Amino acid sequence: MIPAAFDHIAPSTVEEAVRALREAGDEAKVLGGGQSLLPVLRMRLADPQLVVDLGRIPELRGVREEGGTVVIGAMTTHHDVLRDRLVRAHLPLLAQATRTVADPQVRHRGTFGGALAHADPAGDLPAPALVLDAELVLAGPDGRRTVPAAEFFTDLFTTALEPDELLVEVRLPKWTGWSAHYEKFNRVAQAWSMVGVAAAVRVDGGAIAEARVGLTNMGPVPIRAFGVERALVGAPAEADAIRRAAELATEGTSPAADASADVDYREHLAQVLTGRAVAAAAGV
Repeated sequence: MIPAAFDHIAPSTVEEAVRALREAGDEAKVLGGGQSLLPVLRMRLADPQLVVDLGRIPELRGVREEGGTVVIGAMTTHHDVLRDRLVRAHLPLLAQATRTVADPQVRHRGTFGGALAHADPAGDLPAPALVLDAELVLAGPDGRRTVPAAEFFTDLFTTALEPDELLVEVRLPKWTGWSAHYEKFNRVAQAWSMVGVAAAVRVDGGAIAEARVGLTNMGPVPIRAFGVERALVGAPAEADAIRRAAELATEGTSPAADASADVDYREHLAQVLTGRAVAAAAGV
């Protein structure tokens, strides 16, 4: 289908973009890489009067280091995230999850910030952002504010972003010395996760000293599997202990039934994939 007519602007600064959003109100949409917005426009599931294109704001691109923090600009493409040495060295979980996003064409155009702001429950990056204690920096008419990932995702396709705010950058602490793995199950014809698991562990002396596990598509927002984490800490880094802990993966979840899977199957997948992801991260 052909999108409905809309006005288009491409500001050169964050301030100009925020001003345009404030003036347009609910009639505006933000265009990042376009991999989520353009299909919605073509199907006329959205009918904005104004599209604010962020492609000409250089501040929003790139990865940099600030002490113990890796900062990723919201308009940095998935391809550039994957290639970045800081991400590979300090955020292996993010690199693994990004590698599973869609296909090479989408990864060359889609953006890190756009995937988080879209907040698709089946998207691969919100759960790693939650596990890695990401902080999202939002710019609005009153300046900038920082929101932790645990508070950013509020509901299905809904975030803490106000209509006149932009996601500017994402700040992640370095997880040097941790091992990680992202495991997901999806239809062969689609990259969207039926269920995905982001796991990061630190093994010390043959035992799991620390563990963090996040679930994709087990509710309207990404979910931390706190029961699994508690069961893993202090347990031997062995298959049986990991499998027992993984049985707790469904605690606190609310998976939906759809054409791809019913609730029971999604819960089964969550347990199986949690066991695989933790085992791979722990080198078991």
